[in-house]
Amino acid sequence: MIERVCALMLIGGLAACASKNAIVDTKGVDQARYQQDYSECEAYADQVSTGQAAAKSAGFGAVVSGAITAVLGGDSSAIARSAGAGAVGGGAGGALQGESEKGQVLRNCLRGRGYRVLN
Repeated sequence: MIERVCALMLIGGLAACASKNAIVDTKGVDQARYQQDYSECEAYADQVSTGQAAAKSAGFGAVVSGAITAVLGGDSSAIARSAGAGAVGGGAGGALQGESEKGQVLRNCLRGRGYRVLN
């Protein structure tokens, strides 16, 4: 039970680190137009599938961690725990990667519309 709580805290913490917000130099920018463009670019960014990346990475993490534990001579209980930890770590990493990609899409979209993106 404690392992699951720690895993959820890890995933939540990593998700909080990932942000798709863009910092734009708005000097001389029509704010109404900027808000419209930002909303449209954000909609494009939301098309990035973070769930699929997380699921693939979780599966990979589980297989690799379980296999390593098996090779090192772990019993079935240790293999299961290791695979679970690998799945959590892999899933969190995949979700973080997906969120990072969303941020990149947002920034690229705004740059394409002529804004000076600072991050």
